[in-house]
Amino acid sequence: MKTFNVPITYRSPLITAIKNARKAADKLKKDFSPTLLNLGSLHIYLARHFGFCYGVENAIEISFRTIDNNPGKRIFLLSEMIHNPQVNADLQSRGVQFLQDTYGRQLIPFEELTPEDVVIIPAFGTTLEIESKLNALGIPVEKYNTTCPFVEKVWNRSSQIAQKGYTIVIHGKPKHEETRATFSHAAQNAPSVIVNDMAEAEILAKYITGEKPAAQFYTDFAGRHSEGFDASMHLQRIGVVNQTTQLATDTQAIAEYLKQTIQQHYGTTEDRFADTRDTLCYATNDNQTAVNGMLQTPADIAIVVGGYNSSNTTHLVELCELQLPTYFINSEEKILSRENILHYNFHTKEEKLTVDYLPAASPARILITSGASCPDAVVEGVIRKLAGFYGVEDKLDDITEDFTTKGPS
Repeated sequence: MKTFNVPITYRSPLITAIKNARKAADKLKKDFSPTLLNLGSLHIYLARHFGFCYGVENAIEISFRTIDNNPGKRIFLLSEMIHNPQVNADLQSRGVQFLQDTYGRQLIPFEELTPEDVVIIPAFGTTLEIESKLNALGIPVEKYNTTCPFVEKVWNRSSQIAQKGYTIVIHGKPKHEETRATFSHAAQNAPSVIVNDMAEAEILAKYITGEKPAAQFYTDFAGRHSEGFDASMHLQRIGVVNQTTQLATDTQAIAEYLKQTIQQHYGTTEDRFADTRDTLCYATNDNQTAVNGMLQTPADIAIVVGGYNSSNTTHLVELCELQLPTYFINSEEKILSRENILHYNFHTKEEKLTVDYLPAASPARILITSGASCPDAVVEGVIRKLAGFYGVEDKLDDITEDFTTKGPS
């Protein structure tokens, strides 16, 4: 796979050594067990896969290269490059301005842009409507477009099945940038509707079977269906695609549920349900599978590192929460002391302070992973801070050397 030129400050000698050693020992990625960092009184188990994915590294490389290649020009990002506070702050420190916030609210009017300005499209992609607005202003959206190739793969698959007459069902968070972009591209070619979760898929199924009157559809899915959507016609032939950062198991479950609904109602799925399993993102799958593998290891707590508005990171937290106390943080600075940690509760959308979060047992056993937009350097910072509490930080340099020269034990 292609390697990218991203700022060295995002890299971590420790994490790089570990990832390289695991990759060399498991080229086919069949081993999803975690990596043990045995620090004596502290045992840290790192997920087999975590951190920057292909799409994120691609977006970061393009963004920083764009800044370097356009001295003196005004440079704008359509919205957050990725959902990571450190990366977005670094871009802003280089003079980049955001045109919109995460939810599409305008921060700087498009009318203030000129053809001489540079606008970077984030990794999530954008809507056709916004592309049209920028092009009309003389700003070529394709020149600095960092849309993830795996997001574009979903768009292309949607277009393919649309041409065969299928309606597009998008499993995604309705307000997420990627979902909004995917919906826009899908709706250009076919009737489209967004479902957030299995509960909404079950509601949608009742319109497939006619159990609910078609008129009610426009209330249940207000703002989440394409113009001219006819619930009595457009749910007879469907295909399911997803926001790539959703739980893959959730998307598969929703697709299977709707497929079974079609089967039971029509007596067949032939020519009524499109196979779209190939749209699931490899990195999302690997990170989620690695967390499931990590959770097979007995441990006291889990720490998940990443942006609080990161969908893929939130899903990793969800998986960990099912099994043990889990702390969702966006940097080592949230680990205030050996006694206190400030962490994010994504259910209530607020940070909370927890006291005595570290296990009393010896050795303390901590599982650690991070989202696809989290720099490895931030993960190493978390590890070093924890190790410092146990007086074993000096052992990390030896571990780095061991993984560099010997590989995993």
